[in-house]
Amino acid sequence: MTPTLRTPLTELVGIEHPVVQTGMGWVAGPSLVSATSNAGGLGILASATMTYAELEAAIAKTKAHTDKPFGVNIRADAVDAGERIDLLIREKVAVASFALAPKKDLIAKLKDAGVVVVPSIGAAKHAVKVASWGADAVIVQGGEGGGHTGPVATTLLLPSVLDAVDIPVVAAGGFFDGRGLAAALAYGAAGVAMGTRFLLTKESSVPDAVKQEYLSRHLQDTVVSVKVDGMPHRVLNTELVQRLEHSGRWRGLGAAVANAARFKSMTGMKWSNIVRDGLTMRKQKDLTWSQVVMAANTPMLLRAGLVEGDTRAGVLAAGQVTGIIDDVPTCHELIDRIVTDAVARIDAMTALRGNISTGKSA
Repeated sequence: MTPTLRTPLTELVGIEHPVVQTGMGWVAGPSLVSATSNAGGLGILASATMTYAELEAAIAKTKAHTDKPFGVNIRADAVDAGERIDLLIREKVAVASFALAPKKDLIAKLKDAGVVVVPSIGAAKHAVKVASWGADAVIVQGGEGGGHTGPVATTLLLPSVLDAVDIPVVAAGGFFDGRGLAAALAYGAAGVAMGTRFLLTKESSVPDAVKQEYLSRHLQDTVVSVKVDGMPHRVLNTELVQRLEHSGRWRGLGAAVANAARFKSMTGMKWSNIVRDGLTMRKQKDLTWSQVVMAANTPMLLRAGLVEGDTRAGVLAAGQVTGIIDDVPTCHELIDRIVTDAVARIDAMTALRGNISTGKSA
């Protein structure tokens, strides 16, 4: 039987273990999310790459496979964010996760309906802001993390956020095993959130050949590129990424426009909605118009790699932990060994304190 660790996160959400599977676009679907939640962690559906109808179906499928709490990640700047929030409330989803900070009124609406609000943030000042607006907890990702990331390592970013707020803080970026969970708890975090580690599980929908590509890589094999979508993005260093890194500005913009058209066709979105999303993104993230256009690259480049399995034409978001992961367990096996190892290490540290207090050697 897996031991348990009670933290402010487990108490807040009603989960067994303080382990969160992040809402990775094209990856975090019903299979992975339900498997994570059934294993005692918190699975989070990724909705940014889903239409409203697809999200509605994904929530129903997840609920059919688990009766445990799970979450949904939403783009706060999406045109239909309000409708998606209403869907979460109606379906009694336990947690609303956000990549961008939701506004105060949106947080209040969710909290009034009993939904736990957990934004992801990249700086202490952002944590202070969302905490003052009523966020229940935050996920803080250091620069080691995959996808959009910042320049500060988790070992420095985490304590800066913990010192700034008094709500539960979940650590992300560089976590993959029990040692990391024990370390995060020692810092004062309420748990850990992991993306790449859950991408490399049996329940992940990523093609097996792509998983093997991840497993073959080393610690130096990720790169933070701004050529993917105009913002710092940690990905596997592939031939495509190298070509993007050495491409001219206009070539990148041309590819972005073409990918935006493909994304529109696939999702059924209207150009007016895409333009409105772009305007909101430009305002909230303080981006140039060229960066907004480049952001259209992300969904299709990630889909090519993570869904279609085309590592030559697609981009593979990856945390630095890629270089140290060497297996593809089930979600249950993964969470079980992480928590078991973390408890053993916490017990070992407690024993060290006992030895010091009695003056005895180990």
